[in-house]
Amino acid sequence: MLYTARMAVPLRWVNFPLVIQLALYIGLFLAAQTLVDRYHLPLPANVVGMFMMLALILTGILPVRWVREGARWLLAEMLLFFVPAVVAVINYTQLLMVDGWRICVVIAVSTLLVMGTTAVVVDRVYRFELKMARKKPHHG
Repeated sequence: MLYTARMAVPLRWVNFPLVIQLALYIGLFLAAQTLVDRYHLPLPANVVGMFMMLALILTGILPVRWVREGARWLLAEMLLFFVPAVVAVINYTQLLMVDGWRICVVIAVSTLLVMGTTAVVVDRVYRFELKMARKKPHHG
């Protein structure tokens, strides 16, 4: 009986929490854009919005479960957001024929630098955490 009642829920209500989560993301972005414009912050609004969301999550005002499904959906659809950039590249075939190899070298080197830097930072933080765990007295 419970199963049939659950199946009778209209399909439009199934993703309602997702819509609310996306609205929250949009609201945070608009608030961040207002802060950037008003206070002439040297950061893009999306970075300010991420810091705002991090602060809300760390303070417990915004539970992670309230934004988890929206984040998963956005990550799953990320390729869709890059399609316009790929289409724009097609408009510059002449540039790619002349300087394409340079662009590829810059992309490859910068990717390797970011990956290497990330690896070093993660390694250092991990070693620091291990060191702190060893110093912490164990209560038993």
